[in-house]
Amino acid sequence: MSLVKTIRSTFVPVHRDGWKFVAAFFVVSVVLGLLWKPLFWAGLVLTLWCAYFFRDPERMTPQDDDLVISPADGRVSSIQIVTPPDELNLGNQPMLRITVFMNVFNCHVNRAPMRGRIRSIAYKEGSFLNAELDKASHENERNGLVIDTAHGEIGVVQIAGLVARRIICWSAVNEPLEAGERFGLIRFGSRLDVFLPPSAAPRVSLGQTAIAGETVLAEFGSAKGPVVSRRI
Repeated sequence: MSLVKTIRSTFVPVHRDGWKFVAAFFVVSVVLGLLWKPLFWAGLVLTLWCAYFFRDPERMTPQDDDLVISPADGRVSSIQIVTPPDELNLGNQPMLRITVFMNVFNCHVNRAPMRGRIRSIAYKEGSFLNAELDKASHENERNGLVIDTAHGEIGVVQIAGLVARRIICWSAVNEPLEAGERFGLIRFGSRLDVFLPPSAAPRVSLGQTAIAGETVLAEFGSAKGPVVSRRI
């Protein structure tokens, strides 16, 4: 194995949007170290945490249009039948909502839960309540994508929390998305809601740890046995 391959297999890559923050943390550490040396080491620890926060590992995504894949790393904090937010224009009929809560130690790169095409993107200003609260789904700042899939329209919503102050979405309306494809990022800590038609059956339980691009949150139709994965 070459040196480059060894390095890549040992260290998880940092997403490009994170390098400016890593650099800023390091510069501040150096400045503080000039004032008092122990501050440099404390800053260096925070710099390493910043790099860890913006990590962007490869994931093996199941390729099956009947499966709904987790869009975020974190803990499944809610599985409910609720009415989706008005800005998604998904109607007023209840849908299955599965929530994944991310803390500041989770990977924050967000991935598409299903293959499809983006019908709309709706950003809405709001509060910065604790993202674990149920009302955060309707009151917090958020960015929602509606995706046309083989099973109809689904919604995936990036929601800011107490610490998060920046929601990033790289995708655009009418763009196609593959299941597991990266579409955004939230800084620093928050949650993602996935809204699904009632015909989707949950395949996770409350408190379960989810891995973005890999964990199956829900499924349409009957189980089909082993699924094929693709690295994204």
